Amino acid sequence: MATEWKDALDRLGLTLPPVAAPVAAYIPAVRTGSLVYTSGQLPFVDGELSATGKVGAEVSLEEAKEAAKLCALNALAAVHDLVGLDQVVRIVKVVGFVNSAPGFTDQPLVINGASEFLGEVFGEAGVHARSAVGVSELPKNTPVEVELIAEVG
Repeated sequence: MATEWKDALDRLGLTLPPVAAPVAAYIPAVRTGSLVYTSGQLPFVDGELSATGKVGAEVSLEEAKEAAKLCALNALAAVHDLVGLDQVVRIVKVVGFVNSAPGFTDQPLVINGASEFLGEVFGEAGVHARSAVGVSELPKNTPVEVELIAEVG
């Protein structure tokens, strides 16, 4: 898997961003055994959130799906900074939180932005278990937060 992820990011017109600085008392990623757990990642682009607000109100489904993709990209940056993406064997699990307006129930469609992106980057090794959860608030009024667990060699 050494260069496939680089080729995939090139095809998508993306590069790994710098790891976002933690906004509280935690680290971006931690390894235990063969697993790397990332902290929840927000959709930062050049230090700014790509969107703010509740999905289904201020933020559209498509905007939120793109934000979830950016969260996953930032999570990959955290993994890369810790162990290098060449070490990723597979993405094991994704957990996505959606800042949901009352009555919004399409959280799985939002988090598809992260899941589909990881599949594009890692192919079959990017297929993972997942949870998509609607919440009433997220830090900094972000519409989406995503964390992942990766198996590494």
